Amino acid sequence: MIAFPREILAVEGARQIPDGDVVIVGTGLPLLAATLAQRTHAPNAKLVIESGVVFPKVVPTPVSVVDPRLMHGASRHGSLFEALGGLVQRGLVQTGFLGGAQIDRYANINSTWVAGKRLPGSGGANDIASHCRKVVILTDHERRRFPERCDHVTSPGFLSGPGEREKAGLPPLDVKVITDLCVMEAADSALTVTALMPSATLDAVRAETGFEVDSVPSPASVQPPSPEELRLLREVLDPNCVYFPERNR
Repeated sequence: MIAFPREILAVEGARQIPDGDVVIVGTGLPLLAATLAQRTHAPNAKLVIESGVVFPKVVPTPVSVVDPRLMHGASRHGSLFEALGGLVQRGLVQTGFLGGAQIDRYANINSTWVAGKRLPGSGGANDIASHCRKVVILTDHERRRFPERCDHVTSPGFLSGPGEREKAGLPPLDVKVITDLCVMEAADSALTVTALMPSATLDAVRAETGFEVDSVPSPASVQPPSPEELRLLREVLDPNCVYFPERNR
C-alpha cells in the first residue's frame, strides 16, 4: 500500500510516543497519532485532551475537543484548568503535540500574529511548550512556516538560542518537528534535520525553509508506514476520511 504524505506524518508522530507516556493532544493528526500509538507499540499511553478529558478510550473519529466520541470511557471529564494547571503545569504530562503558523530555527512557535493578521492564539500551547518534557510538532513544510524568527513567540522553544530557555526559568525540552519533507530535532539548540521523508532531499528541505538548515552528516530515511499502520488509520481510526480527504480523490 502506498501512503499519502499526511498519513506518514501521523504514523511518524505516533512513533514518538513511548509506551506509558501521558500525552496531551488536540483533534486532527495529533489525535490520530496518539490513538495509533495506543493500538500498536504503546498500549499503555494515556491521553489528556486540552478541554479537560482525562485518559479517554477514544471512539473514532472525533472532529473537535468537545466531540462526545473524544470523551468515551474517560477517567474524568474535567476542565481546561484541570488539564493545564492540574496536569501539564505540574509536570505530569511527558509529551505534548503542537502546531502553529510559524516555527523558527530555535523551535519557537507563533500562533498569535503573522504579518498584521490576528490568529487564534495560544490556547494551551504555551503551557505545553513550557512544561512538557517533549514537544512534537506535525506540520506541512512550507517556507512561510519556517522563518528565521517568528513574528511573535506564542510558545517558547529555545527563545534566542542555547541557554536562553534555562535563563528564562523553563525546564529542559526535546523538540521534534515532523513535516512532509523531514524530521528536525532540537534540545537547547537550532533545529537540525535528522531524517528525510521517503523521496525527499536536503535541497528540497532547504528550498522550503526560511533559515539556514543544519543537518546531521547522513540523515536517516523515515520508514514508510507498515501495512498494519495504514490499515488502522484507514479502516479503524479514520474510515470516513475526515482527516485524510485526499484518499477520496
